Amino acid sequence: MARWGLFIVLIHLIVALLAPLLSLAGVLPDANIGIDNPIFSPPSFEHWCGTDRLGRDVCVRTLEGSSVALQVVLLAVSLAVLLGVPAGIISAYFGGAFDRILVLIMDTIYTLPVLLLSVVLAFLFGKGIPNAAAALCIVYIPQYFRVVRNQTAQVKSEMYIDAARSLGAGPIWIMRKYLLSNVVISVPVLFSLNAADAVLVLGGLGFLGLGLPESVPEWGSDLHMALSAVPTGVWWTALYPGIAMFLLVLGLSFIGEGLEVWISNKR
Repeated sequence: MARWGLFIVLIHLIVALLAPLLSLAGVLPDANIGIDNPIFSPPSFEHWCGTDRLGRDVCVRTLEGSSVALQVVLLAVSLAVLLGVPAGIISAYFGGAFDRILVLIMDTIYTLPVLLLSVVLAFLFGKGIPNAAAALCIVYIPQYFRVVRNQTAQVKSEMYIDAARSLGAGPIWIMRKYLLSNVVISVPVLFSLNAADAVLVLGGLGFLGLGLPESVPEWGSDLHMALSAVPTGVWWTALYPGIAMFLLVLGLSFIGEGLEVWISNKR
């Protein structure tokens, strides 16, 4: 399962790297310019996936959508890891009022529906890749915080932690040397599953018109623009962005599930 997931994600990574470069080199047409193309042209040798309502090449926008999706998702989830993991370790290690306040904040964020919270944050931050990544980052921080905090609370009571503390090891050394290495094993699984979920949430924001500017090739906004065209028989404007999103979510989910099985077997 993990191998298939890696293969699918690798294809998306290759496309994400090559499509913008090929567009800049003139091999692929500009994803936002379709002045010379007929609108709603069906798939053909000239336009493999057809054109949309503005005459833009659907294939090019779908390919460049991979780059945009991976940029936003990897940035958002990576930031969530960098903020959530240390916060969970520090909160569990020191405890007290600091721990209770952080737990209250994280639990409050965690109880809110992911898409609803993302919509509110995207509306507050505005459109753009950094803003969309920031909105998604805040949504996923509590998941890493909760998982890492619970594991840290179990590990910090082990005898070797007490032994290190009695030998004069400071909190930073203990958290970095002993706690982090024990709790970080579950992070890759959560990272993959959150990345898959973030692709869908980003698509949902784009579909609602809150994610990225229309000039940016993004699958959710393309599906939104195709919504009125599909009932008239223009199926290609929604099919290819939808397939691309489905495959990326499937690949990331396969990686997460495969890693979870592998880690369970190792334990």
